[in-house]
Amino acid sequence: MKMRRIAFMLGCLLTAGVAMADGHWVGTWGTAPQLVESHNNPPSPGLGNNSLRQIVQVSIGGEKVRLKLTNEFSTGATEIKAVELAIAKTAGSSSEIDETSTVSLTFDGKAGVTIPAGNKVVSDPVDFHIGPRENVAITIHYGLASSTSVSGHPGSRTTSYLKAGNTTDFSNAVKTDHWYSILTLEVEAPEEAGAVAILGNSITDGRGSTTNQQNRWADVLSRRLLANEATRQVGMLNMGIGGNCVLGGGLGPAAVNRYQRDLLGQEGVKWIILFEAVNDLGGSRNGVQTATRIIEVYKQIIREAHQKGIYVFGATITPFKGNNYYTEDHEKGRSTLNKWIRTTKMLDGVIDFDQAVRNPQDTIAMQREFLFENDWLHLNALGYETMGGCIDLSLFTKTDPLAADDEEDNYGEALWIEAESLPTKTVGTAFKLVGDAAASGGKCLQTVTQVANAAPADSAYMLTSPFMVSSADTYYVYARVLCPTWDDDSYWVSVDGPMSNFANGLQTESWDWKELFSGYLQAGQHRLNLAGREDGAFLDKLCITANPQPPTGMGGTSTPTSIRLYSSHTGGVRGGLKYSMSGMPLTAQTASGPYVEVRRMDDGSVVSRKVVVRQ
Repeated sequence: MKMRRIAFMLGCLLTAGVAMADGHWVGTWGTAPQLVESHNNPPSPGLGNNSLRQIVQVSIGGEKVRLKLTNEFSTGATEIKAVELAIAKTAGSSSEIDETSTVSLTFDGKAGVTIPAGNKVVSDPVDFHIGPRENVAITIHYGLASSTSVSGHPGSRTTSYLKAGNTTDFSNAVKTDHWYSILTLEVEAPEEAGAVAILGNSITDGRGSTTNQQNRWADVLSRRLLANEATRQVGMLNMGIGGNCVLGGGLGPAAVNRYQRDLLGQEGVKWIILFEAVNDLGGSRNGVQTATRIIEVYKQIIREAHQKGIYVFGATITPFKGNNYYTEDHEKGRSTLNKWIRTTKMLDGVIDFDQAVRNPQDTIAMQREFLFENDWLHLNALGYETMGGCIDLSLFTKTDPLAADDEEDNYGEALWIEAESLPTKTVGTAFKLVGDAAASGGKCLQTVTQVANAAPADSAYMLTSPFMVSSADTYYVYARVLCPTWDDDSYWVSVDGPMSNFANGLQTESWDWKELFSGYLQAGQHRLNLAGREDGAFLDKLCITANPQPPTGMGGTSTPTSIRLYSSHTGGVRGGLKYSMSGMPLTAQTASGPYVEVRRMDDGSVVSRKVVVRQ
């Protein structure tokens, strides 16, 4: 079993009412806060000196609870005079409660608390019995509070009740389908209990679900988990924000900025689901490049989650053909991200929402029966039922070691070639060696000759590399390139045959992997030929692989090109030798770092693969 160092991080203390009680606390309900948009602010009479009753439906039950309140996005302090919890009689369709269940909360032993701007607080624990999926009414009595600079969650899909004055009578109250100030409800639970936190946008937040019926896909999953004996102690934290983006530009704080708070900072989280990207892709100028940047954020989340011992599952992005987000370029981005989710070895599991809801006759579109308001993006209640029902519950009983922390070691068998290693005194005179701190090894090649009309015949203008593959398969040649403009974004390329084709449209804003070639190759010797076509393009590294997913980041360690690429083989191993990445024989496996294992198979063939040993 792979051993991991678990990093314990000291988070920022809550500014007031810090509960230090013993016990194992797990989030049973939560929502992701943001600065509430003006059109979603509290209606008249507003929050200040008035009372607000909000209803939430928990996941796991418990006997002792505590509540977190937020003022993170407000510009002024919010005064809370008192807070009560009670069992609600409905999931939001009325303000009625079981009066006998009412308990008052305290904050450092006091009935009220003032939350400074930019802060949050947690109540003292209180004895309060709640059952699985029970409805809880949270009644807040405000003192001084703004109704125009409010921290909350607009997409509640649940009705809240606002009444003037300090009151517990919410008959004839003003109704508003938003949550304000509330953040998380936690229960003291057995040690085996844990929560799943979901990073998402409006599809997770529940646009298209039914108000006051709690039928988002996360709710469907929660009910299934609680009904299953092996997962009945799994809490659910829906951290979806409508209109949210991973990288920036959407509603609420971008996922890259909020994941530590909404995922890693939650109590008792044992699992994370990553299901966010459609708003980034729908507004992107380059779908594949946007997907690649999202993948890098996903990797960052995975590494930090694994440090805390948390499993991370990736959910494929659902189809959106028919919506105004759809273009062929944006679809390429969705395909790129979904391929990575399905094939990476960094994730601990995959939830294939795309497969569950797409139209079998048009797989880049959603099934019509799942459409909400025919927008071809959001799902209706039936669609969410399907999404929540397709998830394998055994993901939440995993005891396997955590998955990989780095993509390089798990991309798959590939030849990695540093571009600057190819030119010699007679080859590559059309390229200039330049330094770039963002390039692999700090160096790259710049094309200096314009040969756009016809491929060069003189080998002095070419980069060439022999390579071997061990089995017939479809192989891909990817290049890590920097092509700043549309008129310096192409290369002449061929494998084995004459150089009559070129890869174009490689424009990038930063270093990125682009496909230069794909084709079916027989086992044996081959030759890659590459030439610059437009001056001003930069080439860092090449990758030859049978993996249909482009690499990310710096890619893998450069492999000696004389070594055969190992694809797959069914024969048994007769014997093997180990070599350093520079080709020097090794007497034993290295203590740490990469080496090449060359294996002789029972049928006489010789194959090799890169092996990485990590301490």
